[in-house]
Amino acid sequence: MKLDLMTGGLGLREVQALASAAEASGHDGLVITEAGRTAYLSCAAAALAADIDLLTGIAVAFPRSPMVTASTAWELADVSGGRFRLGLGTQVRAHIERRYNADFDHPGPRLEDYVRAIRACFAAFRGDERLDHHGEFYDLTLLPPMWSPGPIDHPDPPIDIAAVNPWMLRLAGRVADGVHVHPLNTSTYMRETVVPNLAAGAEGAGRPVRDLQVIVPAFIVVGDDDAEKQPWRDMARMQVAFYGSTPNYAFIFEQLGRDDVSPQLRTHQKAGDLARMSAVIDDDLLREFIVEATWSTAADAIAERYAGVATRVVNYFGATAWTRDPSNIEAWGAVTEALRSRATDPQRPETATP
Repeated sequence: MKLDLMTGGLGLREVQALASAAEASGHDGLVITEAGRTAYLSCAAAALAADIDLLTGIAVAFPRSPMVTASTAWELADVSGGRFRLGLGTQVRAHIERRYNADFDHPGPRLEDYVRAIRACFAAFRGDERLDHHGEFYDLTLLPPMWSPGPIDHPDPPIDIAAVNPWMLRLAGRVADGVHVHPLNTSTYMRETVVPNLAAGAEGAGRPVRDLQVIVPAFIVVGDDDAEKQPWRDMARMQVAFYGSTPNYAFIFEQLGRDDVSPQLRTHQKAGDLARMSAVIDDDLLREFIVEATWSTAADAIAERYAGVATRVVNYFGATAWTRDPSNIEAWGAVTEALRSRATDPQRPETATP
């Protein structure tokens, strides 16, 4: 199990400083989200500052043609020494159509065709085959030599996709190299939804599910007393409320027997009442979505929650903590080292059968 740090929205020089600090503290990688700033430029900045795994988590697919995305990923794989993973997601209809002015219809099949088109581009860049992709949504047939980036001295960038519902999870198992699980995750959701659907998708494609990277953002609340933990509890509570107001995620609360939560969240969201949204997530419910520990027990708590399911755990609040207090990231060194020790200690196996 690897421990990554999530970031997004920082200036490029800040990203470089964070990447250096993350590498020094022993983090395995940076997962870079895309919102107001492009994830790809941040990955390039980080790659020039540190030798650390870089993952887009995620970059929005549909506003960019598969060729544009493939070319960008190819250059990032090259400059990072093969440490780049291309994470793609669909976003939601409103953003794709009204913010990006791009097509969104049939997002699942469209994303599947998009992934296959990117792989066709990779093969053409290497010179393994002529570009000749014909899919339901994308047709790519022209790549003169002077317009190709040419081969690189590293494997093709792995392609991961974001998935929440069973259909998309099966798609990830069928066509992707890994899956970005949504931050709104519980042990129940991982056990009842993520694991069986990834396995079903992989089995349908005739591939072992163990080959998939399962990348799981975690709301990690760490501190040696309540005063240290409380700000992160409050932040996690608000994030659960924010994500939980999305109707498509209601089933995650329903799995916990809390059918009442999503309707309340949507009501308060429409009223613009963030305080009441947050209050809907009571302490018992919050515990389903967070990993809480002291600094000395954090590695054990993370492993207990995700061993056997996640291959990469992503510290959701990592960059926020660093921007508030850069010295905070140093405390994670012992946590990352302890997680590494678990992976190499035969008495404490890292994974179990899901």
